Order: sequence, then C-alpha cells, then structure tokens
Amino acid sequence: MIKEAIGVGETVSLAQQDACQKMGRILGDVHFEVLQMPVKKTFGLFGGKLAKVRAYVEVSPATVAANYLKDLLKAYGVINFEIEVEDIEGGANLHVTGENAKIAIGRRGDILDAIQYLVGLVANDVSDNYFRLTINIGDYRERRKKVLEDLGKKLAYRVLKTGEAITLEPMTPYERKVLHLSIEEVKGVKSWSEGEDLNRHLIVDLDEEANHKDIVSKKNRGNFKKETGTYKNNL
Repeated sequence: MIKEAIGVGETVSLAQQDACQKMGRILGDVHFEVLQMPVKKTFGLFGGKLAKVRAYVEVSPATVAANYLKDLLKAYGVINFEIEVEDIEGGANLHVTGENAKIAIGRRGDILDAIQYLVGLVANDVSDNYFRLTINIGDYRERRKKVLEDLGKKLAYRVLKTGEAITLEPMTPYERKVLHLSIEEVKGVKSWSEGEDLNRHLIVDLDEEANHKDIVSKKNRGNFKKETGTYKNNL
C-alpha cells in the first residue's frame, strides 16, 4: 500500500519537511516527487509560488504489524525478545521468541488471541486486501493444536461409548475448527457449533445416519478403553 501526502513551503526542503510531518515520517524513510518549484515574488510583492512536493512511502502490512506487536509486548512487560516475520500468501506469520515471552500467552491463549486481533486490525488498516495474520509465541500454537486434536478424539470415543452428547464451553473459531476436524476422523460421531459471538460453543453427539452396530465393533472397543475417561470441561 502506498501512503502519500502533499507538502508545501517556501523552498523544496521546507515542502519536504511539511509532507513528512503530515505523514509522521522522517526524511530518510520517504520518497519525493517535486510537483512545483518555488517562484519568488516580483519586487517582493506580486505573484510568487510556494514549492510543492508529493511524499510517498510503500507500507508493508507485515512490517507495520511487527512494529506494533513489538510495542504491545514491551508495554506488557516482555523483555529480550525477537520477532521473526514469515511472509505467506495473503498474509504473514509472526513468531515471537524470548525468555519471558510466555507471559503474553495467557490462560488458554486468551491474551495471545487478543494481541493477534489488535495487531491484525492495524495490519489490515494499511492493506488494500484482507491480510491474514497469525502470531505465535514459542511453540504454543503447535502444542495447543495437539491438545485439541487429542481431546477431539477422546470426546468422540466417549460419545460412541455412552451415547450421550457432550457440550463444550465457548472457545475461539480456530479451536472449534481443530476439534471439528479431529472429531470427523471418528466414524459415527458428528459435531457442530451453537450460540452467538463469545458464547459460540461446540456440541459432540452421535451421527444418527451412521450404523453404530458396525462402528462399535471389537476392533474399536480397544479405542474406547484407551481414549475415553472422565471428561472435565476444562481445556
């Protein structure tokens, strides 16, 4: 995305400074195009023109996101950290590493998700198209995904064993998606989402169209014993 501003002044230099001030940039970061050279007044009284320049800079959503993320983490008390930017099609992944960076993860990633939401808003403000952004601290996203995948299978086998539906507590769209995909791998069980906004939650139940006599076979009974257990509504 190109950001630009028009600056005016008695000299080209002053016009450049005016344009930079309007953009909140320093001279070294900006490209200039002279639109009008200054013309002195005749006899110091008549005519004359101010210099006019166009200042412009190409703004990368990923760079803007990384800089804003850096400020957020510092404000939250994270020290000695690094941010690696990985460009992907239609967006970027920001990887944060540091000795105490995990304090910005929160319970079940709630702080990290909030940070990702805010940084995503800033990145999309300077992007012409939707900019998909993911922020990870350490390997938290990978570990969380593994936990959810394992939970999805356990819930599916528990429903097959008991025949009773399970209602989970509200969670993010990403977490619901991971659980959906994991539960889909177990035949005879289905899942869907209900509720609105922050109360959106997942329900796991038997798939009425499946032949459960075939599914609950000797082959799968070992899985029941291995995968099921006391379910605690605490992820």
